[in-house]
Amino acid sequence: MIVAHQKRKENIAEYLLYMWQVEDMIRACDFDANRIRQMIISKYDQPEEVREEITRWYEELANMMLTEGVRATGHIQLNRNIILELTDLHVRLMKSPREMTYQSTYYKTLPYIVQLRAKSGGEEMPEIETCFTAVYGYLMLRMKGEETTQQTTEAVKQISTFLAILASKYRDEKSGELQLEDE
Repeated sequence: MIVAHQKRKENIAEYLLYMWQVEDMIRACDFDANRIRQMIISKYDQPEEVREEITRWYEELANMMLTEGVRATGHIQLNRNIILELTDLHVRLMKSPREMTYQSTYYKTLPYIVQLRAKSGGEEMPEIETCFTAVYGYLMLRMKGEETTQQTTEAVKQISTFLAILASKYRDEKSGELQLEDE
């Protein structure tokens, strides 16, 4: 919760990846409140009242996941809404004559997105979600200590660069600093 709030303010891409990890941690605890307390919350070095707030946050997320039917896979609507917001922003950035650098970075990333979509077995998902799925999968492989090919590492590096620019544009838009139209 503490990390999530900080990441949401600073970097929406890091926030979303963190939230996907939280969803997976809740799944790993089999949605059991006692296991969540033991495996996750006990690791927080915080005063008891903060730990109780963190506990409530995890319990609310677990309940959302169960209610929304994402027990085994998928993401809660809260996280899917961020993908939708980022996809909308991406479309507007692609249409803006002011965003040539963003557009150039996207076109450098596009071949990797196409490859990933082809490997996904035809699963339809927005391009931005495809990018996040690739980065998240890569991070999970690295956390498990598994090796990745140089091609995969290069793809994730390019996708990460693209997502970092998108996250920066998102932050600029939220602060009122993003100008997409000529005025």
